[in-house]
Amino acid sequence: MMQVTPYRLDDLRGILPPRQRHSHKGDYGHVLVIGGNHGMAGAARLAAESAARLGAGRVSVATRAAHAMFIGAGRPELMLHGVESIDVLQALLERATVIVLGPGLGRDDWAHAMFSAAINTHKPKVIDADALNLLALTPQRLGDDDVLTPHEGEAARLLNSGRDGVVIDRLDVVTRLRQRYGGGWVLKGPGTLILGNAGLFACEHGHPSMASAGMGDALAGILAALRAQGLSASDAARLAVALHAAAGEAAAKCEGGRGLLALDLLPYARRLLEGICPC
Repeated sequence: MMQVTPYRLDDLRGILPPRQRHSHKGDYGHVLVIGGNHGMAGAARLAAESAARLGAGRVSVATRAAHAMFIGAGRPELMLHGVESIDVLQALLERATVIVLGPGLGRDDWAHAMFSAAINTHKPKVIDADALNLLALTPQRLGDDDVLTPHEGEAARLLNSGRDGVVIDRLDVVTRLRQRYGGGWVLKGPGTLILGNAGLFACEHGHPSMASAGMGDALAGILAALRAQGLSASDAARLAVALHAAAGEAAAKCEGGRGLLALDLLPYARRLLEGICPC
């Protein structure tokens, strides 16, 4: 069993360098979020807004055509694309720097088509939510630039095992996930584990108020934003997890725990990032 290194946000101070005075949005990547199937537009919106708020230069969303106007009206800084064919998606994939695959993706024919087109793209990917469930149905090896972010239920499906075993031995589970699928891994939950080329880490931040819908979508967007700004998969995963969890602590302390929503974390995450990695 690998040695686990506990860490806190302050341990990552300076990991994201300051921006150059004359930089522009093209220097900080283009995140493409693929998801938001019928009835799940909010998941794609959460991931995309989180990516934008944590510093991605540009953020696009490939979603169901019926949702594009709705999401764009709520957050006009995002670039929305109603995608009902693979040809349209391929053009978006070519322009992206980092892909977030899965928030609100669903499991219907549209979801399978989007997943199949994106999973084999040789671009860094953050694979979350229903994309993990589709990967469990069609297992394949992924590259070191890809980061997968399952919770315990998704991890159990990926390993074709019961959820109880995932809860009991999380260290063994995250190791087996990497052995089976490759890539880097973020096994979410209390004491989130991060396993990649840099080793095995356990985040010491977090708060029970974060047990609410959409938190994973926000984390995926934050992670993609950090990748888009030039961090390696391992460094982006560690920083994203720590920012997300520490923001949950800070929000709960300031506003109270119950009723905390995923988007509530973003102002705190931004301030925390600026505190350790000034722009």
